[in-house]
Amino acid sequence: MSTGNLDFEQFRVFLEKACGILLGENKQYLVSSRLNKLMEQQGIKSLGELVQRIQAQPRGGLREQVVDAMTTNETLWFRDTYPFEVLKSKVIPEFIKNNPGQRLRIWSAACSSGQEPYSISMSIDEFERTNLGQLKMGAQIVATDLSGAMLNNCKTGEYDSLAIARGLSQERLQRYFDTKGPGRWAVKSPIRSRVEFRSYNLLDSYAPLGKFDIVFCRNVLIYFSAQVKKDILLRIHSTLKPGGYLFLGASEALNGLPDHYQMVQCSPGIIYQAK
Repeated sequence: MSTGNLDFEQFRVFLEKACGILLGENKQYLVSSRLNKLMEQQGIKSLGELVQRIQAQPRGGLREQVVDAMTTNETLWFRDTYPFEVLKSKVIPEFIKNNPGQRLRIWSAACSSGQEPYSISMSIDEFERTNLGQLKMGAQIVATDLSGAMLNNCKTGEYDSLAIARGLSQERLQRYFDTKGPGRWAVKSPIRSRVEFRSYNLLDSYAPLGKFDIVFCRNVLIYFSAQVKKDILLRIHSTLKPGGYLFLGASEALNGLPDHYQMVQCSPGIIYQAK
């Protein structure tokens, strides 16, 4: 496929408008690897032609397929470990103390292939096992992603041996998964039932999602421009209840917005509390 400079620039503009992702100028190889097969199937010879086809038929399904291909990322179970430990040791106990008799609501934004929200659900189960009856009203996890195809896979809760191997201990595999066949496992129903998957674009209004006690928005802001990142963080703040917590990725930091968030040092890691 052709990735001429003008065609690539057109595609970069399209992708940022569609989902906020800002492609680096040296990412032609990434675009080629993600879109080659789709473009061959559609008989499209260049990125410029691809953008023209999408603009001519904005609801023809090609736009969603392209965005799916460009935003789909495999991820890890219990990525970086500390957020899930901090959740169990600090954040959930604080929530119970400050909100007696309320249901805990957590948003897992850009949940990719589902490992993060299912890891959160397993963490809640581990907390409940050692703190019987404390989380009286239980918890709801709303997991959102742009990719409709990815979300359909998430809902089944089924993973192959390659995905399972990425960060999941044998103990958790045995406790929280059922064997579905050779090299295939499914998340058990009690863990799955806490999680509600929704297709959502981070550029859209968050009002329909409601209010949350905790937001996980990890390892996605790095793909946005500084202005879009700031806008997303401000709008996440509007979804957080006062005193609620925001978890970012290990390589991400919240610079600025001191009127909205307070940095909280944990051992290890950093989380942010809504003012």
